[in-house]
Amino acid sequence: MSYLDKVIEARDAVKVEMDAILEAVATENRTDLTEDETAKVDALVEESRSLDSKIEKFKAQADADAKATEARSAVAGIAMPKTTASTKITSEARTYSPENADVSFVKDAFTAKFSNDYAAQERLARHSREEEVERRSVGTGNFAGLVIPQYLVDLAAPLARAGRPTADFATNKMSLPPAGMTLNISRMTTGTSTAIQAAQNDAISNTNADDTLLTVDVRTIAGQQDISKQAIERGTGIDTFIIQDLIRGWHTTLDDQILNGSGSSGQMLGLSNTSGIGSVTYTDASPTVAELYPKLANAYQLVQTGAYMNPTHWVMHPRRLAFLLASVDSAGRPLVVPTLNGPMNAFATGAGQAYYGNSGYSLMGLPIVADANVTTVAGAGDNEDEIYCVTAPEFHLWEQAGSPFALNFDATGAGSLTIKSVVYGYAAATAGRYPAAFSKISGTGLVTPTF
Repeated sequence: MSYLDKVIEARDAVKVEMDAILEAVATENRTDLTEDETAKVDALVEESRSLDSKIEKFKAQADADAKATEARSAVAGIAMPKTTASTKITSEARTYSPENADVSFVKDAFTAKFSNDYAAQERLARHSREEEVERRSVGTGNFAGLVIPQYLVDLAAPLARAGRPTADFATNKMSLPPAGMTLNISRMTTGTSTAIQAAQNDAISNTNADDTLLTVDVRTIAGQQDISKQAIERGTGIDTFIIQDLIRGWHTTLDDQILNGSGSSGQMLGLSNTSGIGSVTYTDASPTVAELYPKLANAYQLVQTGAYMNPTHWVMHPRRLAFLLASVDSAGRPLVVPTLNGPMNAFATGAGQAYYGNSGYSLMGLPIVADANVTTVAGAGDNEDEIYCVTAPEFHLWEQAGSPFALNFDATGAGSLTIKSVVYGYAAATAGRYPAAFSKISGTGLVTPTF
């Protein structure tokens, strides 16, 4: 046995050992690895990577040696049979990936459940094992909760969506606990006190601390699509055009809820409706950037004086950012300019061309986040947007790990060969831990701008 064969054999042994650990966890119906199991899997992953590197190196050398031997034989005029190095393929594309275009996650999920397709079941099981190693979690191998291949999230969608710019910059992003539909946070509402002792032996200041409970509800975001059985069994591109669009829709809804949720009827309590945030009203029949500027400064100082924190970002609709970019002074010079132009007394500056989400521009030293999920139907005329001055570390967001990660198939339309596909996930968000760390500018001065 050659050295390369021994290395390949060692790599196979590592895979067998890793599979045994994960199979044991799945058999025990646990949702998490133990610390020892996690450490062991981590070590096995590192060992497999090291062995893969050696295999690639020695395989390349073996191929080079074979070519050299063939060249020498040709020069010498000796007819020698071509030699092939004894190798094994030890790395391959994931079960469901763009490289494996011949298999469909959606089709396999359907045929495995409704047609008892053994090959589809085997591919789904292999995909679940891949996800277990990647995510350090288990419990996704049953057909009622299948982990969607993440490459589907990255492919181009047929419908443009506003996405989740605000959700993505939130500093405190956490995973939801494994159970429960509420999260409880203690908020001190009455603090202790200190004061000067008037004279020696006099009683010193004493105030009993008190707190209240901040309850954050876990909300369900879901979407569904009826798909014909023919489309699943005979069609192509179902993964891209339906599942990926549902996923993008899920993230857009999450971002919209973080900003605009009412807190009732199953909605999150969004920033706009959170009690206790700073409020600035900008009333103006003919809005200008110059008149808006003092309102922005007011929103800024409300955070500092209300929560004793420094805000970190502005969040506004892209049309409001465009309103700033389009404004000029009396000489026709733009008020917001790129920093590379060496601006003097600029209203705001930008490191480059504005783009959706992280705009690249800053105002009063704070980055501007452009988010199309900011409402544009506020106010009596249903035509106002809002501007938020926010403190990102106080934006708390919990998402179920991997959300949206599940597909359910219910043959509710069996009589018409219709299958219902469902994407869902759980999330919770709050700005209520320190609501004064946020402020909102609203009013008639923020009606639809004209250009």
